[in-house]
Amino acid sequence: MIPIRHIVAAALSLAALAGFSPRHLVSEAIAQDSTAALAQPLALSDMVLGPADAPVSIIEYASLTCPHCAAFEENVFPMLRSTYIDTGKVRFVFRPFPLDIKAAAATVLARCIAGDDAEKFFGAVDVLFKQQNQVIAATTQALKEIGKQSGMSVQAVEACIGDQALLDKLSADQNFALETLKVKSTPTFFINGEKILGAMSFEELDGKIKSLLKR
Repeated sequence: MIPIRHIVAAALSLAALAGFSPRHLVSEAIAQDSTAALAQPLALSDMVLGPADAPVSIIEYASLTCPHCAAFEENVFPMLRSTYIDTGKVRFVFRPFPLDIKAAAATVLARCIAGDDAEKFFGAVDVLFKQQNQVIAATTQALKEIGKQSGMSVQAVEACIGDQALLDKLSADQNFALETLKVKSTPTFFINGEKILGAMSFEELDGKIKSLLKR
């Protein structure tokens, strides 16, 4: 098998002869490499909204104690969902990247509330982001209250956030994101394989999606 660096080098040489931008080709090569890595199975199954064959794929790595992630959830995600996800143009994946133990506990609670139901998971995430200050200030009590509102007993919440097997899977997926995808901060987005760091306004995201839909 020819090493990928040789393939990229050859592509750049051909591009120079043809008058194309080397930077564009490098970006394309990196995006394709990321797409392959992003498709690898994880320890925790992905929570997804939108059809599998949507022309645009957005994967968000977020922490439930990240204020920028909470702002994206409140100010951008509702418009993204109504405009693009619910209309079948975008497949959206939420992947946790907890920045602290409080975010890890909140993440596993969302998984316990949802089971395999993506709608329930995104609903739980929305509640956790809206109550982010309480989760940070009084984690255990806040998670018990949120769990109770979702029909869980106090004992079930305690068992959930102390589930070592679930926490180990979360840790494994986070290590994969850190080591393979080089995710180091939240939010980090992958849009059709292209990594974008930091929160975006809806206008920025809208422009990016429209440019991809034209291709």
